[in-house]
Amino acid sequence: MSPALAQTKFYNEDDYYNLPDDTKAELIDGQFYNMSAPSRAHQEILMFLSNKIVNHINSKNGSCKVCPAPFAGKLTERGCTGAPDWIIEIISPGNPGHDYVRKLNLYADAGVGEYWIVDPLTKEISVYHLKEQNFRATSYTFQESITPGLFNNLYIDFTELEL
Repeated sequence: MSPALAQTKFYNEDDYYNLPDDTKAELIDGQFYNMSAPSRAHQEILMFLSNKIVNHINSKNGSCKVCPAPFAGKLTERGCTGAPDWIIEIISPGNPGHDYVRKLNLYADAGVGEYWIVDPLTKEISVYHLKEQNFRATSYTFQESITPGLFNNLYIDFTELEL
């Protein structure tokens, strides 16, 4: 008899919610990916963007919700109303390919409208317009202002960040 081939275990939502409370991980396509603790720069960018977006929504009496990480999002049709219109990832230096490749493809397949990857180390922002006929990406720096597709009258001026 030949030895059995190694089987990869696929985890599910129950496995995710049964992780110890101090475990920081993401569950993507049945696999866990460890997450490191965010840096000070990461947290400053998170608060800057959250404040800008929430203040804009409130000033327009909008109904959109901002859900900063950690936040469990399901990109399947079961149990939710669909993919978010806009996702912003602030990458960690440990595994940037995770955000630039794995999540980019996952979000595009799920129907996310716009995906931003903010890199605190290079001070660059990659903006992916995922719902356009021809997938389009635009690069910016922390010396520029960006207008998201979802809010054409919101200007996020990254020069205001003091990193």
